[in-house]
Amino acid sequence: MTEVLFYHLERASLEDVLPGLLEKTLERDWRAVVRAGSRERAERIDAHLWTYRDESFLPHAAGDDGAGQPIWITDGNATPNDPQILFLVDGAAADAGALNGLDRCVMIFDGRDDEAVADARTFWTAVKDVGCAATYWKQSPEGRWEKQG
Repeated sequence: MTEVLFYHLERASLEDVLPGLLEKTLERDWRAVVRAGSRERAERIDAHLWTYRDESFLPHAAGDDGAGQPIWITDGNATPNDPQILFLVDGAAADAGALNGLDRCVMIFDGRDDEAVADARTFWTAVKDVGCAATYWKQSPEGRWEKQG
């Protein structure tokens, strides 16, 4: 059964949060797909992962060929690198019924964007309806992620 995590951004930006989650993904020896809501956003995420921290490197690729890549960034639905985890960011969507085969799906959404919150609620209902385990995570005032109810 696929575990679906919902990360509600209130204090940090996607650029602040995503690299750390991808580092943890690689520590597990998992492959990831980061699905963005648009080609432009996928390109910005790609550029950010090359420069987000001088002392770190996240092996990744973006564009049309993600086969063999530990992290593939796209705005499409294909998963050519056989990922264990799918990240949905910046308005990207997934069919809840198509999550089988993944260990985890992570939806990261901006809590200051009413449309993003509504999309997350809709996706929450959809993943629960197909039998996925879903958890909701919110940042504490200190910036740590805390599992909520």
